[in-house]
Amino acid sequence: MSIFKHGLMAGIALVLTAAVALPASAEMAKATLKDKSGKPVGDVDLMQTSNGVLLKLSLKEMPPGERAFHIHAVGKCDAPFDSAGPHFNPGNHKHGIMSGPGHAGDMPNLHILQSGELTVEILNAAISLEKGKPNSVFDGDGSSIVIHDKADDYKSDPSGNAGDRIACGVIEQSGAATAGSPPKK
Repeated sequence: MSIFKHGLMAGIALVLTAAVALPASAEMAKATLKDKSGKPVGDVDLMQTSNGVLLKLSLKEMPPGERAFHIHAVGKCDAPFDSAGPHFNPGNHKHGIMSGPGHAGDMPNLHILQSGELTVEILNAAISLEKGKPNSVFDGDGSSIVIHDKADDYKSDPSGNAGDRIACGVIEQSGAATAGSPPKK
């Protein structure tokens, strides 16, 4: 068998493996992040996978540095974003990965570049986009995504000593994508 045929077979196997990792129809959601003045500063696309929710974050014009990044318990983003409530925590766990399982809304700190831009993908295995599940972000009052002024220390309860909330976006359903098709915008 030629090298080309081996490469083609490996490529086909890779595509098939990727298709198996996603459900036939994946739930999708989106959040538009805005700063306290209401200016859009980023987008988050969320997709349900068999291993949790994949968040694709794209930021612009944000203050550079290390910033906490959480899912909050209420789908409301009135500046100064206290309306977003505490971290999303359906399991009533203590905050921070250094304290045990942590809140479902706890995620790794972001390292925003000097340009104020960042694009990153993060998998959160503790949340779901499927309505009716105990860890669904689409509960009675919805959920939001918040970026804080400081880094999360991963241990201080209830919020990781992360400082002020500087950007917020309500998580909204955006439809479903079938395996092999691009997500709906």
